[in-house]
Amino acid sequence: MYSETTIVTAETSQQPLQEGQLVINVGPQHPATHGVLHLVITLEGETIIKIEPHLGYIHRSIEKMSESLTYRQFIYVTSRMDYLSAHINNLACAMCVEKGMLLEVPERAQVIRVIMSELTRIASHELWIGAMAMDLGAFTPFFYTFRERETINDIMEQTCGARLTMNYMVPGGVMYDLHPEFVARVKSFVVQFKSKVSELEDLVTDNIIFRNRTVGVGVLSKADAISYGCTGPVARASGVDGDIRKRFPYSGYEKLQFEQCIDTAGDSFARYIVRIREMYQSIHIIEQLIDAIPEGDFQAKTKAVIKLPKGEFYTRVETARGELGVYIVSEGGTTPYRIKYRSPGFSNLSALNHMASGSKIGDLMATMGTLDLVIPDIDR
Repeated sequence: MYSETTIVTAETSQQPLQEGQLVINVGPQHPATHGVLHLVITLEGETIIKIEPHLGYIHRSIEKMSESLTYRQFIYVTSRMDYLSAHINNLACAMCVEKGMLLEVPERAQVIRVIMSELTRIASHELWIGAMAMDLGAFTPFFYTFRERETINDIMEQTCGARLTMNYMVPGGVMYDLHPEFVARVKSFVVQFKSKVSELEDLVTDNIIFRNRTVGVGVLSKADAISYGCTGPVARASGVDGDIRKRFPYSGYEKLQFEQCIDTAGDSFARYIVRIREMYQSIHIIEQLIDAIPEGDFQAKTKAVIKLPKGEFYTRVETARGELGVYIVSEGGTTPYRIKYRSPGFSNLSALNHMASGSKIGDLMATMGTLDLVIPDIDR
């Protein structure tokens, strides 16, 4: 073998390799990469030396599209970013428009928004656990997680008319009032979740193979999580106190009792545990609200054509993957002059090279899987 080798591909620039090193490409179509992501990985034996994520395979210029749409229309483009947090993405946009309009949202709409957001969080975490376990070779948990997730999707479909990109949040509240069976079905789901989630924990949490694959793997320290701008369960598993629902409460979260789920281990298992605990907290939030949904309007009265005053407006929410920020620059017209989305996936992915360098290639799926990447949220 030569002491120095040069490999040239269409995706990478010229990269001199040391003796014994190898470059492999994972993706962009590999099924274990959670979407159309391309990783250029430099190995020495089975040890990862460097990982370079190559993005843009599903880029759709969502920010520029949003700037050509009205303040009612652009909200729903964000459903196609993190499509597993569609409700919460739409809520962030609606809140930003409401901030510019100085619009007060009815209390009934606020409560409905929170319940829908927490159901969305549970559904997202359920899908993540099933997919992540499958990445590590366990197929059965996928079916257990989809059992509860499908129940949530059925509830969403009945009220919103859709199961994934719901298009339910509007400036001033929600598009429709709740279905007459909504409360009863949510209560039934809460009972189902509490009785069935122990089965999932028996399959995954206490599984010795799963623990060996995740404990001590992909460690991210608190200082590094802050440095890379990580948010959500990824940051909280490293001890970062950063839940937007607690730090910058919105939609009435300040009135609710729930815990911010924090771990300090910073490894793949800690990121798993944080999401398990978050589902319990989401159930606790729903239980506080489901019997206390106030009467009244589900949407504030607004004009058909919305204009924001000239200025800059910013809101942030806690999606299932972390902090989503929406920044609007208005020049007083019916469409935004500039929109910028601060998505959680992009910052969380930036820490992957730091977390995986020095570990084995076999540990990459656990490290990357526990980041919970949704690629359209990164590419935008």
